[in-house]
Amino acid sequence: MRRKASLALLACAVFCAALSPLMRWYAFPRLARIPANQYQDMVLEAKGATLLDYGTMRARKVSKVTIVQTLKGNVEAAKKIEKTAGRPVVVWDSLSYVQGPDGRMVSKVPERYIFDAHSQDPVHATGEMVDGDPVTRRGIEFKWPFLTQKRDYEYFDAQTRTTSPIHYKSTQTFRGLKVYYFEQTIPWTKVPMPKTMPVQGITPESVARTGTTRWYSTVRRFWVEPVTGAPVYGEEHHKEELRGGTLLGGRARVTAFAGDVRMREDYTAHTVALVRHNRTLVLTLTSYVPWGSLTLGLLLLVLSLCLEARARRPEDRDPAHTADPQPVSA
Repeated sequence: MRRKASLALLACAVFCAALSPLMRWYAFPRLARIPANQYQDMVLEAKGATLLDYGTMRARKVSKVTIVQTLKGNVEAAKKIEKTAGRPVVVWDSLSYVQGPDGRMVSKVPERYIFDAHSQDPVHATGEMVDGDPVTRRGIEFKWPFLTQKRDYEYFDAQTRTTSPIHYKSTQTFRGLKVYYFEQTIPWTKVPMPKTMPVQGITPESVARTGTTRWYSTVRRFWVEPVTGAPVYGEEHHKEELRGGTLLGGRARVTAFAGDVRMREDYTAHTVALVRHNRTLVLTLTSYVPWGSLTLGLLLLVLSLCLEARARRPEDRDPAHTADPQPVSA
């Protein structure tokens, strides 16, 4: 009976030991994925910013500039690309909509971002673009990979349409979460004019005919929760200028936008709560179940060996009692 029990425990121990690497190296890459139909929005604000008045072509201080960013998963486009890519793909149609303190549109820039559902590596396919311009991304954008490392990553900048390193700076605590702080500096770079302009009749082509060009610089900062790879907070020290040409009336440059762009508080709180939940799900696949099953397997193995040893040990028997001889009576 003990031997049967020990064999059953040994089989369970082998199963638990095999489950540990299977969960981490097989199940995790297949289950931890960005859903193809994900939708999210984010509101950022730049209080006390400088904004160009296109009516007077003069920069002025404003109370607030608001940037609304939306990311919408395009399921149908993802299915088409998956047929040729041979792996799960996510297609995000995003829009960055900037509005002034009066609610009027300053600019809006659409993007299509195509990437691997698990690794977040870019997937190049027809339709990948920024503001209608075809691009070939390198590096990440919007999100870091699962199990983010303490190292630099290549990060795509939509304004310049180029990729450059975003540097790991330190490990910090943000609202109770351990996060990695990353920073990227984009030096002054000539960038295209937005296809959609805030004033009727002004187009990128009409601006180009005046000889005026648009320049951009930013310091980008992200606080990333490393298990999920999701930024829980972000901000930019953002600057844009128009330079040269007859549009500026002889001036060398004028500020188009300058301000410290930060996530709005309610969206920060919502993001932190969401990341806490997703972090538990990822840790279940990468840590809790693999290490738990391995520990359980070792305990079952020890118990199995103990039962086997007891089954093989000869039972203790009391020595036969020999009666003392009795005298024979005559």
